[in-house]
Amino acid sequence: MDRETLIRAPRELRTPRLLLAAPRPEFAAPFVASLNRSLPGLGYIAWAQRPQTPDWAVRFMRGGLEDVEAGEYLVFYAFLPGREPDEGYVGRIDLHSWDFEAPRCEVGYVGDSRHAGRGLMREAVLACVQLAFGLGAARVQALSEAGNARALHFAERALGFVREGVLRHYERDAQGRLGDQVMFAAYNPDAR
Repeated sequence: MDRETLIRAPRELRTPRLLLAAPRPEFAAPFVASLNRSLPGLGYIAWAQRPQTPDWAVRFMRGGLEDVEAGEYLVFYAFLPGREPDEGYVGRIDLHSWDFEAPRCEVGYVGDSRHAGRGLMREAVLACVQLAFGLGAARVQALSEAGNARALHFAERALGFVREGVLRHYERDAQGRLGDQVMFAAYNPDAR
């Protein structure tokens, strides 16, 4: 597995209820609208601490697309098919921090608060985890702040990831305080 594997990876995934697609300029508006709507629940995400503008979203989308095309990471925006983009926007999932030697990556996700509790983000994230395994990853890990009970529950209960432990004083939180992270992981049963 190497960077070329990510460059050649699919840019679209389908699940029973969702279409997941790599960054596109037309995704900027539904993404920023969702982000701004969902701010009260995003206190643990550094880039989601204040309302963002459409111009910021266009730059964010452009940067994401450039990184995907360079094989830095994979990003997918999840939508309910057959709906207007803003109404059908479900969330963003990324597979980042790749270590091609191990091979492993980390998954990150942020969902639209309007669709909470419907299992849509679970479906989207698990599709991305399966893609990572299909590309050759032996492990997909997720880090959550120790105080983020909702994220901890999602990783362990909804996704079925294994809780591996707490990384003390691991990184700064969205407010700049030194904090602890809980490590979760899913393992590829076909890894050698």
